[in-house]
Amino acid sequence: MKSRPCIWMSVACLAAALTMTIQLPAQGNAPNNHQPRYRLVDLGTFGGPNSIVPTGPPLFKVLNNQGTVVGAADTSIPDPYPYCFLFCYVSHPAKWQNGSPTDLGALPGVNSGVAFGLNELGVIVGLSENGSIDPLTGYPAYDAVVWNNGRMSNLGTFGGSVSGAAAVNNWGQVVGFAANTIPDSYASSLGPCATLDCWPVATQLRAFLWQNGRKQDLGTLGGNDAVADLVNDLGFVGGVSYTNNIPSDLGIPTMDPFVWIGGRMIDLGTLGSGHFSYPNWMNLWGQTVGNSAPSDFWYHGFVWDGGRMRDLGTPLGGDFSTANWINDAGQVVGDASFSGDEAWHAVRWENGRATDLGAIAGDSCSDAESINNAGEIVGSSTNCSEDVHGFLWENGVMYDLNALIPPGSNLALVDPLDINDNGEITGGALLPDGTQHAFLLIPCNEHDPGNCQNQLLAAEENTNRSPLPPQRVKSGRDPMEHFHAPNYSR
Repeated sequence: MKSRPCIWMSVACLAAALTMTIQLPAQGNAPNNHQPRYRLVDLGTFGGPNSIVPTGPPLFKVLNNQGTVVGAADTSIPDPYPYCFLFCYVSHPAKWQNGSPTDLGALPGVNSGVAFGLNELGVIVGLSENGSIDPLTGYPAYDAVVWNNGRMSNLGTFGGSVSGAAAVNNWGQVVGFAANTIPDSYASSLGPCATLDCWPVATQLRAFLWQNGRKQDLGTLGGNDAVADLVNDLGFVGGVSYTNNIPSDLGIPTMDPFVWIGGRMIDLGTLGSGHFSYPNWMNLWGQTVGNSAPSDFWYHGFVWDGGRMRDLGTPLGGDFSTANWINDAGQVVGDASFSGDEAWHAVRWENGRATDLGAIAGDSCSDAESINNAGEIVGSSTNCSEDVHGFLWENGVMYDLNALIPPGSNLALVDPLDINDNGEITGGALLPDGTQHAFLLIPCNEHDPGNCQNQLLAAEENTNRSPLPPQRVKSGRDPMEHFHAPNYSR
């Protein structure tokens, strides 16, 4: 990997070599006198069984500091296509704000869609089926979409059958991927799984930046394909690209993360001799975290701060670690395994030190998904196979989120994905029948019981719906199946 100088001063001033030392595990699962409390908002559906907020990799900004959540929710209409979009019902992009659910709508026809992200001004990005079938794959075609002030804009493709918008910054710059018409046999394996639900694509995928009504192809690192997943308010774009067109021992070309700045795509490289790396998150300064397989076997979390990719190592003594999120203070969260790799814990890296965040009492495994600028962390804790609990970690204490809400809810909070700077939390929950609902947790004053009442949105939800149609999705080839990564049950 070529060394390269730091290319912007602000990151150079913040950069710190993350050498591995380990603190004692952070226990303290017992409540204290300042235990936080939340009001639970069940975000409901549009008449069907399920609603979701999307997750990655890469991770998405699905909750802003205004308390707006985006994702997708089922209608009561069965999915008309042979390959189900999400849960075999027509699912529409959804926005939940100020106690009100909004169906953002899909492109004309009986089409599904999903919102992947939003900015602080309420601009939302995602994709929608467009009513046609990709003649090369037989799967539904879909287009990148932007929703702004009640208006939906179709960003189109580069001539191919699919595109998607993954992120938008506060200047309205949108990034994503779009297919062209050039045949390509490796596009489906980029990302991992850059395309919707790992659906196949038969032509090249290209990273794009959309601004001022124009969509720009950002190029690649030398291979045929690239996708852009991340963009910050300085206009830095993050994504992943093949570096050549020669398959490695994994059966696909070498895949590296990149940061695109002012017309230049910078290769972040890989760890060791590996051929498979991808980014998960980028902060305001362009510091980027993700996962890289040093020898095409176990993943290690990495951080890139403008110079070279730094290995976060395996601070708990096992063979793998992951880096999911980095906040604007440079704190990184993810997880790392213990010796034997049968168990793993959520980890925070800060100022060169890795802290074991522990797990909820009775659990052996946990992983951290997101950290806000106040240092509050959310993630999941489990017995390493099932019985999953969402957690909040703050001030050295890990709490089961299910113990921080008023009694009476039939939702099990299992997969918190994002926490904003106001401490609001969103993610996925399970109902007793196994269906999924998106949720929002709003901090409340335990001395004001009226402000802590649970809330159900979308009261029109059909509780007498027909049984879920049989699953018709055919699994695409998963380039990650080669790796011995932890199996998070959610």
